[in-house]
Amino acid sequence: MRRICAVIDLLLDADEEETLLPVLHPLLLRALPGDSLTWAVRTPAGRHPVHLPRDLLDAEALAAFYRHAGSDPLFVHTNTGPGVPLRRSDLQSRTEFHRSGTYAEALRPIGAEYQLATAFPAGWAAGGRRTVCLVVHRSASDFADADLETALLLRTRLSHALGRLAPPPVPLRSALTVREAAVLDLLAEGLTDRQIGRRLAVSARTVDKHLEHAYAKLQVHSRVAAAARWRGQNALDQQVKSIR
Repeated sequence: MRRICAVIDLLLDADEEETLLPVLHPLLLRALPGDSLTWAVRTPAGRHPVHLPRDLLDAEALAAFYRHAGSDPLFVHTNTGPGVPLRRSDLQSRTEFHRSGTYAEALRPIGAEYQLATAFPAGWAAGGRRTVCLVVHRSASDFADADLETALLLRTRLSHALGRLAPPPVPLRSALTVREAAVLDLLAEGLTDRQIGRRLAVSARTVDKHLEHAYAKLQVHSRVAAAARWRGQNALDQQVKSIR
């Protein structure tokens, strides 16, 4: 219980994720005793796994793991399933595991005979929501029911802490004037400056001025980039609204 409390206390005091994670990962390995750990952040831009120890999986082993991921029941559970804590042995037999490409090419070389994994919402990244998958690896013995209970308890607290440290982004629309936003809405529909001007009853030159100011706020340099950024921002704003 003392090891669990150490993790919880750290999460409560955390005010920056960058400094939290290097301290958190070793504490998690004490609360959920194992030989090594994988912490994989999934965002709309892709996956970003880190390991403890850092050199646990080289690029070749990691590529092999993802190559077989679609047929790995534990990966599927954390990637598209509910993500509640489970042992690999809850999903497949030892024989099935040892016959898998995941085991042969990625996990056997690091001695990962047993695994416990969970996934949870972890706040927001630039492009949308993000998720963390936590996997603890062991070589000698399987995880007990008590380990699952610990993982379930920590899962909730990890999700809350990371959500607090990575809140939903402030809608970009609030940084624009009403007219700039209206111009961008029409630009995203594919209208020209002249067509936008007619729609808003202003000159094409005025439209161009509004776009010039909007480019700076969007940090883009072209019509195509502005339209793409604005469409993406509108989609993100809808995601944020859906949870409020």
